[in-house]
Amino acid sequence: MFQDWIGKGTCVLAAAGNGPTAHAAAQAAGMPGTPWWVWVAALFVTCFLVGIVAVLSGIGGGTLFTPIVGAFFPFGSDFVKAGGLLVALTGALAAGPGLLRANLASFRLLIPPAIVASSFSIIGAYLSFGIPSTVSNIMLGLLVFGIIALYVFGKRVNYPEVRQSDGLGSLLGISGAYYEPSEARVVQWRVWKTPWGLSLYAVIGIISGMFGIGAGWANVPVFNLLMGAPLKVAVASSKFLLSVSDTSAAWIYFTKGAVIPIIAVPAVLGIMFGSFIGVRILKRVQAEVVRWIVILILLVAGVSSLLKGLGLM
Repeated sequence: MFQDWIGKGTCVLAAAGNGPTAHAAAQAAGMPGTPWWVWVAALFVTCFLVGIVAVLSGIGGGTLFTPIVGAFFPFGSDFVKAGGLLVALTGALAAGPGLLRANLASFRLLIPPAIVASSFSIIGAYLSFGIPSTVSNIMLGLLVFGIIALYVFGKRVNYPEVRQSDGLGSLLGISGAYYEPSEARVVQWRVWKTPWGLSLYAVIGIISGMFGIGAGWANVPVFNLLMGAPLKVAVASSKFLLSVSDTSAAWIYFTKGAVIPIIAVPAVLGIMFGSFIGVRILKRVQAEVVRWIVILILLVAGVSSLLKGLGLM
């Protein structure tokens, strides 16, 4: 059955005239001499652990999935990217309803960037199929190092000071309020620098679609540090935004035959079960310890991606 799924994906990609991706489909069957179910079990366990760490660290599952699986599993890069988008999408869809009920995710804040990011993520997904796997691995490795730098040096502000909303933000009505139980008060918020934020979401969309890495790592800094949304609103709106932008890019991978059950199913199930466990232990783990664990994991995955791209691994 595994070989049938791989064969179907390969036929679709070959029909689309994509030689490198069709070649990558053959790699998804695993290394010679290793039973295919070993890689499926390993993928489930890996995604289970990624799901736990993603909840504890506040970083998106797709951000961890794509570099780790791409570096240490013998799957074609396009299949890994498709899986990464599905992983990010699963986490976003699971968290979305609760965030809306808590009035933290703001449709007025997330819809304009969602339109921009989803449109450009389609472009990024199409560009991905024209990039050789070696170049893709090198670019992914460099991107991972950029994420590490953002994770190490990036700052977050609970309540940024927005002196005056800009014209576009006022026109779109991007503002709101939510109740903060820790301070027993209602937090009023608004944004500024909206044109700059929307411009950045065009770049974020292309990166998300091209590498299948999700965009939670970029959404929060743009919402929070650039546009001035409170941290909780930025995080919640970022999660919901992923369910829009990643769907567009994932559909392109699906139509190209890069979404195959043997990778997608264990990845999604592993992330879901890991997330449930992560939520339970969230209060018992020091955030700083988890933060450095994530940095170490990303560092190893980033180096491995670079070595694979350079033909040294």
